[in-house]
Amino acid sequence: MNITVLYGTETGNAEMLAEDIMADLAAEHDVESRNLSDFGVEEFDRERMYLIVCSTYGDGELPASARPFAEAMETAKPDLTGIYFAIFGLGDSEYHDTFNFGSKRLAELLSASGAEQIGERPTHDACGSDMAEDLALPWARKVVELAAERLGEVA
Repeated sequence: MNITVLYGTETGNAEMLAEDIMADLAAEHDVESRNLSDFGVEEFDRERMYLIVCSTYGDGELPASARPFAEAMETAKPDLTGIYFAIFGLGDSEYHDTFNFGSKRLAELLSASGAEQIGERPTHDACGSDMAEDLALPWARKVVELAAERLGEVA
């Protein structure tokens, strides 16, 4: 399967996790990793599955590298019908009222444009004892499997 791992990051944690996901899936899939700041909304390809890793910054805002993408989505309002994505959030539950709002916001933008989310939106808590990759790698494998079933491909 052709997979693009997109990430939105402020401090680099989402980028590192995206690279871990890419490395984990690369043996069985054609995988690339891209910063959302370098990805144009016109680049979505119905032949690819999109895995997104996004942190939350400040009071529930998108991280710096995801803001231009979100603004472009709001302005262009692209038709993303036929695009499949899955999203994983990074956050800190110390900010209870806005915990993991970055990934939530991106999921809402994509869905509003017609993209279809595969699976749930898991969230990692920086205050918790779990390592992000311990949650994200099994999640990524599972959503790729679900996407393959939906698309009639071999995972």
